[in-house]
Order: sequence, then C-alpha cells, then structure tokens
Amino acid sequence: MNNKGLVQVYTGDGKGKTTCAIGLAVRVLGHGGAVAIVQFLKGWEGYGEVAFLKKLPSVRLERTGRAEFVRPSGPQPEDYAEAERGFTLARNWIGSGDYDLVVLDEINVALHYGLLSTKAVLDLLRERPEKVEVVLTGRNAPEQLIAAADLVTEMVKRRHPFDRGVKAREGIEF
Repeated sequence: MNNKGLVQVYTGDGKGKTTCAIGLAVRVLGHGGAVAIVQFLKGWEGYGEVAFLKKLPSVRLERTGRAEFVRPSGPQPEDYAEAERGFTLARNWIGSGDYDLVVLDEINVALHYGLLSTKAVLDLLRERPEKVEVVLTGRNAPEQLIAAADLVTEMVKRRHPFDRGVKAREGIEF
C-alpha cells in the first residue's frame, strides 16, 4: 500500500458519496489493505452496504446513531452521545495506524448539525499517522474541512427520481 495517506472529502447534494467511499474501500481491500469504517447517523439496520461489509472479516465497521433521522433543528442528547462514540472510534482507529483507509461516513452531516467539533476533526486529521488515508463523506462539509483536504469531490444533483415522487429503492438508495 501507499506510504502517504491523503484526506478525501465527498460532499454535495447529489447521490453517491457513501457509494464512492465504499468503492474505494473495495479497491483498498483488493490490494490487501486494511479498512475501517465508522458510519455516523446511521443506526437504522436496513443499509445494504452494511449487510455486505459485515461478511468481510478484513473490514472493521461500526454504525453510530439512532434508527430515526436526526432533526437538524433539535438533536437529542443521544445524538450527541452517538456522534461522540463514533468520533472516539475514529480517533482510535486512525491513531492506531493499523488501517490503510478509514472512512468517516456522514461525518460532514454530524459536523453540520453541531454534533461534533470541526476543530477536533481537523486536529485528528493533522495528527494521523502519515500512511492513513481518510475519507469524510456527507452533505454540507464545512469550508475549513474542504480547505484542509487533499481531494474534494462534490456530488451535484442534476435530477433525482425522488423529486418525481419515486421512493428510495432497496438495493439502490439503501
């Protein structure tokens, strides 16, 4: 694997941020690398990628959050506690240097909702072992995080079936 890990941010209102991160994880695994994934705000059991990734012994995966959606106008105490639990896992896994890739899925949304401190995340990224690649996904990535990243991809929604009343489809949207 690479000697130098970078910081990647996948953000924007378009579909595919988590899917892109999982694709990168598959690529790293294909080259014999080690992967850890923390999913923030994803306590619901029905995500297809979770069912698949749990079958792979070479992937460390932890979901945090409640099964219900977090209301941006009023996160509950449990939302803060779950976000902090995820951040503690992220800090431990990144700091260990045991993983070539650590994905912090939906952490940008947790930051946007004020569940975590942008400063704390930036400090973690600065202090990470040099070989660890970190991907941060989710809408509304803070400008400070975008400025600190080595790669930023913004997914832009041009058209989405949801806008025509098509509900999320199992196996495609979740």
